[in-house]
Amino acid sequence: AIVRGASRRVGVNRILEALPAEERAALGRCLRPMRHEVRDLVFAQGERVTTVVFPLSGVFSLVVEADGAEAVEIATVGHEGFVGLPVFLGTDRTSAQAFAQVPGPAYRMTADAFRTAVDRLPELTRVLHRYTQALFTLVAQNSGCNRKHSMVQRCARWILLCHDRVGRDEFSITHHVLSQMLGV
Repeated sequence: AIVRGASRRVGVNRILEALPAEERAALGRCLRPMRHEVRDLVFAQGERVTTVVFPLSGVFSLVVEADGAEAVEIATVGHEGFVGLPVFLGTDRTSAQAFAQVPGPAYRMTADAFRTAVDRLPELTRVLHRYTQALFTLVAQNSGCNRKHSMVQRCARWILLCHDRVGRDEFSITHHVLSQMLGV
């Protein structure tokens, strides 16, 4: 399926953009450009998180799988955030997995370099705390939406969330992936 809508210029990561120039430069020395493709895994459920990703465009999904059932998405991450929250919260494992759903450019860094940066860059830490609160709010909204809204409403919400992060009028997504993200 191809999704069309109003275009938005993305191309920058809002967390990185919010940093003062000196912190952005210090962090930039550890960032490596990458292009993520559909299903590229950042971390697997229960395995060590070794990489943190700052998307510039595209969409990453955070999903959980319970009791061997098919995975269900709990949140989407795009240019507004980063993938690797467990590292920021002081752990190296999580019960979720993160992978790319819509391809695009990003920056990545090792989890060790990220931990060092968080220890040394106070504004980065402040911005990441704010992002953590926003992500928790998104997860809570997703939970309520999944409980109270119809599949059509959830589908519309998911497409709009992805469109906000992609920065293009069109993006490709398979029906199978969309059904998995909606848990249907």
